[in-house]
Amino acid sequence: MSATLTIWVYLIWPVLGSIYGRDLNAPLLSSYDYIVCGCGISGLVVANRLSEDYGINVLCIEAGQADDYEAIIQVPVYVGADIGGIYDWDLSTVPQMQLDGAARPMPQGKALGGGSILNAMCWNRGGQDDYDAWADLGNPGWDWNGILPYFIKSETYTPVYSELVAEEYSINYNPAVHGFSGPVQVSYPKYFYPQSINFFDALNYLGVPTEFDQGEGSTAGAAFVPTDLDPNNQTRSDARVNYYDPYSTRENFHVITGQHVTQLIIEGITDNPATGNPTSGGDTNGEGTASGNTGGLNFGPEIAPPPVAAPRTKFVRQAPYSSQLRIIGVEFAPNATAPRQTVYATQEVIVAAGSLHSTQLLELSGIGPAALLEQLGITVALDLPGVGNNLQDHCLVGTFYPYNNASYPSPSELSTNNTYNTQCEEEYYTDKTGPWTAGSPNALAFPPLPLISENTDAILSNASSQSPTDYLLPGLDSTVVAGFQAQKESLIARLGTTTSAAYEIINNNAGSLTVSVMHPLSRGVCYINSPDPFETPVIDPRWLSNPTDRSVLIEALKFNRQILAAPSMQLLQAAQFVPPVDADDDALNQVINNGIRTEFHPSGTLAMLPLEMGGVVDSSLLVYGTKNLRVVDASIFPLVPAAHLQAVVYAVAEKAADIIKAAATAAQPSAIPSSVSTAAQSTIPATTQAINPSTIDFGARFTLTLPTSSTTASVSALSIPISNTTSSQFSSSPETSPSVSVIQSPTTTGTTLISASSDEPSVITPTPISSSIDAAESSSIKASIASSVIAVLTGVGIPPSLATSFVSAVATQSPTAAATSDVSSATGGESQSEQSLIAAFIAWLIAFFHLNGQ
Repeated sequence: MSATLTIWVYLIWPVLGSIYGRDLNAPLLSSYDYIVCGCGISGLVVANRLSEDYGINVLCIEAGQADDYEAIIQVPVYVGADIGGIYDWDLSTVPQMQLDGAARPMPQGKALGGGSILNAMCWNRGGQDDYDAWADLGNPGWDWNGILPYFIKSETYTPVYSELVAEEYSINYNPAVHGFSGPVQVSYPKYFYPQSINFFDALNYLGVPTEFDQGEGSTAGAAFVPTDLDPNNQTRSDARVNYYDPYSTRENFHVITGQHVTQLIIEGITDNPATGNPTSGGDTNGEGTASGNTGGLNFGPEIAPPPVAAPRTKFVRQAPYSSQLRIIGVEFAPNATAPRQTVYATQEVIVAAGSLHSTQLLELSGIGPAALLEQLGITVALDLPGVGNNLQDHCLVGTFYPYNNASYPSPSELSTNNTYNTQCEEEYYTDKTGPWTAGSPNALAFPPLPLISENTDAILSNASSQSPTDYLLPGLDSTVVAGFQAQKESLIARLGTTTSAAYEIINNNAGSLTVSVMHPLSRGVCYINSPDPFETPVIDPRWLSNPTDRSVLIEALKFNRQILAAPSMQLLQAAQFVPPVDADDDALNQVINNGIRTEFHPSGTLAMLPLEMGGVVDSSLLVYGTKNLRVVDASIFPLVPAAHLQAVVYAVAEKAADIIKAAATAAQPSAIPSSVSTAAQSTIPATTQAINPSTIDFGARFTLTLPTSSTTASVSALSIPISNTTSSQFSSSPETSPSVSVIQSPTTTGTTLISASSDEPSVITPTPISSSIDAAESSSIKASIASSVIAVLTGVGIPPSLATSFVSAVATQSPTAAATSDVSSATGGESQSEQSLIAAFIAWLIAFFHLNGQ
């Protein structure tokens, strides 16, 4: 296609998209190029980036619902308050016998946007050593230099609003490592608690440095981290707001919510019958039994929201399985008792359901440890022992040191002083400033072990002397054990340095210095215990099962005492209640056993590792033994980084999208069929806004959906030459009721649609339609609508001069003139087919504006 045609179509595409976007849960095609299972952070990023090519169709399926932009999600002061609510899976762990024998909640986002609407909003990346370790474990291209461009790509970084505040709180930034045009808004609140200064001063006093910019991958110290916060309106900048909402007008970007993917459809493999049939077992929506707010973010009992460079060993990746299974689609349903529906994928299926549910989905589909699958009566498609193993999590233990110096403002006053909270609420909604902007615990520290403990050598010596099987579950496959041994060597080497974080201190400015293990040696599991997809998975994080992690927490709690004793912190007049100031090791262990909770970072269950090390995906994120199944979420992390994970997941997903695009280019897919079938017609559900569009296909590059008149004017099908041998049509018929016309994708084999607007998607039978229109409009009509076209173009941001030039250029085109030559000029002029296509497109524009009275 010539440059002129490309420019013209790309100019007009935003106009059409802005007028006629695709509704959430609109009817589906019967097949898509790509299907993404899970529309959390990673799923929305990948689906968005793949749909940048209008020549492909992408479907993203989400079990949760789209939020309603509630204040509890959008306003920073409510951070953590929606945990345990309607956007949470309400999962729980099994009883943790190595602790106090009690189960713990394991919150996970169940919504369009996933965990990005539940999390603490902290935005940091971890250390360079974290990603260099990924590469050293057999993943070329995943080192710090390989992932940094994707951290940059994902964000629009806004420095702190005041140079004085930046200096007071030691907030610096290096522009070379930040993005300034990415989807996620990354910035700072419009209020800072002064206790953070005391905290940083104390750490510096004790020899723990303040990092210049954590974005550089230098994590081992204190840092006031930014958040995913829109600097203009001081609201949460989540994945739905950034990767779906602005792009929902793309006709090739389809999203459905409230639909639970029950299994992958594998070519030549018998389906799991218990998965494929409606059941009465499990929870009707696949949720767990945890209920109510489960303690918020576990960052301390005092604060509540107001009402409402070490040596490394290189590993070489083993060749993948000789078997190459092909995933041809997915099965889904809104609940356990509903009939299952199937939608097909012609290129790839991407699993992005999070570390716990991605594991569940693979095992339900027959991919996982053979012994487990056989026990449950599931046909074994692939025996992959690593599936569900290698579960890692940052476990934390809360502390309680309430500050008694009333001259320091405390976030706890927002929940205890109604007058003060009302004033802060008014300030937020009036000026977008004040304490309501500062809900996230930003003042953090990631101390290295040698800087806070004299017992470092002993701790690491004990860890080094462990056999790899000493603290793992018994009976693990030898490949999984080999993988842990390699990980253990990497972790021990880095824990002995002053450049790698051993743990995190979360300062909530209200008297809690929560501590969390950053580089755990404990390994847990996640697996199914039923073939019913609506039964929750078994989650056993096995926190502190490796005594090295417990030793790190003991040292961390002891170092808290030194922090509180530092001159700057003494000004706060802290009372040491949990743990008590005189607690010995036994008492500290009791606090740990009772207080351990998740920091919401489960990862590693489908690890990107060599096959001989228990890996599940290779460095291109392809599941071993498959041709077209990838996993893109935190489950692929071979080692959990020393960071809050949302920024990491965004970056991994951005990189994954480029990997998938490159693979598609390298595969050189077969040519698009030479003809496109007639449009299919279906009735829009009453809950969906109807717009009466028709679709016009411009070849393999993209497909446009074009509006037609809802009047009784007569319009006829217009043939548009695409090349010497191909043609397409757009059609419309008079309508008096809401309807939509959907054209077959070039990659599909039929025009059957799936309507996902209701709880039970229905199959819609295509109905051919045709009528007639005169393709050429009079020159007077062209002139009369020229100003309207220009107004629409400029209204979506196209400069007036460019809009005027565009209209002037297209107004001079004529279908008759376009047919006078069938060859391109030596200077690059359009061919007959391109000129005819342009003329037909212009004719449609004329007809649209004329018939709609614009």
